[in-house]
Parts: sequence; structure tokens; C-alpha cells
Amino acid sequence: MELRLLVTFEKVATVLSFTQAATELKYAQSSVTSQIRALESSLGTELFDRLGSRIRLTEAGERLLPYARQIIELSEEARAAVVGAQEPSGTLTVGTMESLTSYRLLPLLELFHHRYPGVRLSLRTTIGDETRQALRQGTYDVGFLMEEETEHPGLEVDVLAVEPLALVAAPGHPLAGKAAVTADLVRESLLATEPGCAYRDLFEREVNSLAPQPVSFTEFGTIEATKRAAAAGLGIALLPEVTVAAEVADGSLVRLAWEPPFTLRTQLAWRAGKRLPAHVRLFVEQARRLVREQTSPA
Repeated sequence: MELRLLVTFEKVATVLSFTQAATELKYAQSSVTSQIRALESSLGTELFDRLGSRIRLTEAGERLLPYARQIIELSEEARAAVVGAQEPSGTLTVGTMESLTSYRLLPLLELFHHRYPGVRLSLRTTIGDETRQALRQGTYDVGFLMEEETEHPGLEVDVLAVEPLALVAAPGHPLAGKAAVTADLVRESLLATEPGCAYRDLFEREVNSLAPQPVSFTEFGTIEATKRAAAAGLGIALLPEVTVAAEVADGSLVRLAWEPPFTLRTQLAWRAGKRLPAHVRLFVEQARRLVREQTSPA
């Protein structure tokens, strides 16, 4: 089995599309098809079921996939060891989220840009289930999660820090001067980012536990849009503390007297059993160091 055929097989098996695999590998689609046929011929079995415009792995393909990934990862590690351990290099696909990319990861990205130019970072913005699925499939090398749970089937997880949350509103909001905010939440206009975001979903669950009937949220999609809406007096929003620190400091937002009854943790995850190449291990180590420095008490 040639390595290049296994690389092509792994990509097709991950994305379940000859067309998408060809695009990502920068091959003609006919080349991808011929390589898969050559691999199937060498093994004497079909690796994919062709179902019209869709494909899926056969039982043989399912058995081959973990071995293909191990062989590819070992080949990358061997190349790095032989070619030059002095300068880390390689492509690194990272699943991340708006709050972390904008407010936590910029020092990390700057570090890699200037100190490790041979490491090519590709950031993909996804959240929750989508990130976890991409990690299990091998589409992402590592992924950042902000979750209540710290154990995820099929993944290895490094908990980097507890991520504080803040309930915020405009300075003139009626709840701004209250010593404690409790059942008041169910009577307020609630602002939120998109569903699937852990803190939004947990907040929604908590508010609905206090209300006689489901409470609706006005969705603004992004953190920046949600902050602007809150500052304009359109309602209150629960967001990561790090994302509203500047607005609270300059007075455009105020923090309300409510503490979430749940705890979120920023985590870095990768597929369980995956052998991390040197440049990926370096990224994990630097992410761990920088996030913990940011969140450690002064």
C-alpha cells in the first residue's frame, strides 16, 4: 500500500466525498477516483459503497481507516524527525470559536506567526457538537471547546482554565442597581448568540427553569452584535467575562448581580489515540501556557 493512496483514502473517508477530497488535496477528481481504485485493487476489496451521489465506508474501509491514520501520523512524525527537529513545521487545522479567537488566542497566533513560521495554522470557527465531530473524524487536528462537561467520548481533553461568565446590560437598565438578580430574569428581554453555544444553551435552560412557560431569546449571532445590542438597552446578555471586560471598564456595559449556577471550562481536545506530531504538541503546550497565564490570578 503506497502512502499517497492511504492519504487519499483517509481524506475521502473523512469527508465522504470524492469531489471535496480532490479539492482539499488539490487533485483532479479523476485522480482521486483512480487512486482509490488502485488501493482497492491492491487489497482485493471495495472500501466504499457508491450510493448514487453519496458514498459510505464498507466494513473493510471501516477497518482500514484507523490503520491508515496511524500510518500517516507515523510518516509525518518520521519526516519531522529526519528533516529537522530544529524548526517545527507542518499544517495544523484548529477548531475554535469567536470568543476564544478574538479574546484569548491572539497572543498564541502572534507567537506562531513570528517564532514558528513553518507551522501553517488554519482556523475553523465551529462550536460544540460540530467541533467534536470534526475532531473524531480527523478533519481538525485540535479543537477548542468551552463546555460544562470535560469528558467527551472519542476525545482526549486538556482543561486549560475555568471561563468566568458575566450577565451584562446597559448602565441605565432597571436591574443595574439591584443587589441581587433572580426571578427577574424571566421578565427581561434576553439577548443571545446562536444556539449550540454552551453558555447560551445553559443560560436558556436556567431561565426556563424559573419561568412558567418557555422564554424566548433574541438572537444576534455574534458576540460583538450581542454586546452592541445590550449596550443599546435592548436587553441583557450572558457572555464570557473576557469578551465584555473592556466595555465594563469603560462603562458602556455594567455587570448585573447574578452568578451562573454552572461552570464552563475552556478545553483543548484532539482525537483519542491520535499520535500528535511535534508541531501539534508544540501548539498544545503553548496554548496551555498562554491561556493559563491569562486566567491565573495576578
